[in-house]
Amino acid sequence: MIPRLTGYTLRPSLSTHSRQVRRQFAKVVSVLYDDPITGYPTTYSRSSIPSITRYPDGQTTPNPKKSLGQEVKLYGSVSGELGLRDYLESLGHEYVVTSDKDGVYAELEKHLPDAEVIISQPFWPAYMTAERIAKAPNLKMLVTAGIGSDHVDLEAACANNITVVEVTYCNSISVAEHVVMMILSLVRNYIPSYKQVIDGKWNIADCVVRAYDVEGMKVGTVAAGRIGLAVLRRLKPFDCELHYTDRHRLAKEVEEELGLTYHESVKDMIKVVDIVTINCPLHPETENLFDDEMIGKMKPGSYLINTARGKICNTKAVKDALKSGQLAGYAGDVWFPQPAPRDHPWRHMPHHAMTPHTSGTTLSAQARYAAGVQEILECYFENRPIRNEYLIAQNGNLAGTGAHSYSEGNATKGSEEAAKFSRGGK
Repeated sequence: MIPRLTGYTLRPSLSTHSRQVRRQFAKVVSVLYDDPITGYPTTYSRSSIPSITRYPDGQTTPNPKKSLGQEVKLYGSVSGELGLRDYLESLGHEYVVTSDKDGVYAELEKHLPDAEVIISQPFWPAYMTAERIAKAPNLKMLVTAGIGSDHVDLEAACANNITVVEVTYCNSISVAEHVVMMILSLVRNYIPSYKQVIDGKWNIADCVVRAYDVEGMKVGTVAAGRIGLAVLRRLKPFDCELHYTDRHRLAKEVEEELGLTYHESVKDMIKVVDIVTINCPLHPETENLFDDEMIGKMKPGSYLINTARGKICNTKAVKDALKSGQLAGYAGDVWFPQPAPRDHPWRHMPHHAMTPHTSGTTLSAQARYAAGVQEILECYFENRPIRNEYLIAQNGNLAGTGAHSYSEGNATKGSEEAAKFSRGGK
């Protein structure tokens, strides 16, 4: 077992000043998911991806000096290396890429003492706990290749003056599309119907006994930020009644445009909607938000979709609600920990549409978050300011998007369970 810290006091050798001293040549470590079982691809089903230069709110997409272009490539796996090796090594930096992240004997652990920058992903998170941060005296920046930095103990990062950044908005639309797909999959009972075909069967009644139309249903999102609002926009053509709750209320003209009903709290909203989609960040205020009590306040037979973070929903509460019928279905691609152990209850519960954490790592999204990481590193090594929207923590405090979306604290407790995952089950 790794000894737990009793607080976040800096060791004398890890002073704030020493964290700010940048070495001429840095070690950069990327923790990325494994290559396909069949090997790293040499061809793809499509030759290019659409060119997108701005997001819906006007923010520009990543714009590094060294452009990745529109080439289709599996940037997010270990052999893809986020497309960073040539850039980093041309500057004399050392670049280490691994998928081995969990447990005290992981490859990541070996590089903590001299790593200056650690890059990780929400899909295959390197949990940067207080214990790991204490082992990394030269660590100055933690980068999320994607969005969502809850795998970092933000309290410990702030106490040690470590900058935390992510590529805000890079895959928000990717996730919103996944949410709509999962809503339809659950309500239309798609997965059991698909399984009928695979199993050589043809029982129409078995397919439709749990199938409904989304039209006319009341759908509510917990949070209406970049992802939540994109979900609402995509559901409007389905003629649903749209609801939301958020600590930052949307502009009146947006509410009127989409016909939105605002609720002051999650508890107020879940009582009246048929489908709940969770699109808020994980932090101490949202951890375990959907427990037995909260799910019990939902309408019987509701659907719950969670592509935010697994820890927002209580594992046992979801399983029990599906068994009892309080929930008609649960779908999502987020688990805790990640990767999920082979005996995780959500793998085997009824009426679910779970996937591994894939919603935000389509090939389209990978091109954007790889370019975003490149932009962040260029700013870091050239001593230029990093975009404010990319900042989660800086100079010992939450900053930028982090100050808007997160609350102080730590959501990494229990992450050591990820070490139970067996590579044989991938």
